Amino acid sequence: MTNCWVRVGAFVLCAVSVAAAAGVHAPSVRGDQSQLPAFQTGSRLLFQGDSITDMQRDRRTDHWDQNHILGHSFVFLLSARLGLEMPQAELAFINRGQGGNRVGDLRKRWQTDAIEVKPDVLTVLVGINDVWTAMKQTGGGKVALAEYEADYRFILKASRQANPDLRIVLLDPFILPVQSPRPNASEGPELYATRRAETDKCRAVVAKLAKEFDAVHLKTQDVFDAAAQQIAPELLLWDGIHPTPLGHELIARHWLKQISARWPQILSK
Repeated sequence: MTNCWVRVGAFVLCAVSVAAAAGVHAPSVRGDQSQLPAFQTGSRLLFQGDSITDMQRDRRTDHWDQNHILGHSFVFLLSARLGLEMPQAELAFINRGQGGNRVGDLRKRWQTDAIEVKPDVLTVLVGINDVWTAMKQTGGGKVALAEYEADYRFILKASRQANPDLRIVLLDPFILPVQSPRPNASEGPELYATRRAETDKCRAVVAKLAKEFDAVHLKTQDVFDAAAQQIAPELLLWDGIHPTPLGHELIARHWLKQISARWPQILSK
């Protein structure tokens, strides 16, 4: 296991060195670390979604060690960076992602896990489980897009009604062509193409809703596609779906870049 991590680290260093030698402008892929948004003191940042957001967060309500309650996703990285850069803002980071969730599952728990949390900034990443569930069903493995859109619109509308000043950030579901290391995994180019096509349909819905709700739209699939031109896909999404530490860092950097550009004085008085 140790040797594996050493090899991964060496590959990443090599990839970065090669990119630098080739004159590649890193921020175009990796995100600009210099920009930071401004927040009103005490702003509450809620992150919602599936296992990509969840990342084994601790559910215990009496557990205050943030190394556990935030999980090990891009939420953890954003909390670390913004907490260090602007401790005076006293930001509250809340992770309510749940592994395996589809957008319909979010709708069922939205009152408790979103409305009652009273966020100032809401970030949502959901959709890949809608694709996976559809692939396991009969009928051609097509995502029920009308239902996906209706459920997604419901949670966003309910949140905006609860807080008219709510800032919303929507992330596209994403996938890369990686052979899963899971036991008995059966995959190939044809199956990936089908999954990617359905994922792209969900992305179109996210784009539509982002415009409708005046949300920041983080085109995560485009981010990973661009990064995969420089770094091996399995070093970004270890099974083609779930980000590695590099993948989560990539999301965190672009999240910061997007909201800093859109809301340079976010929630400031």
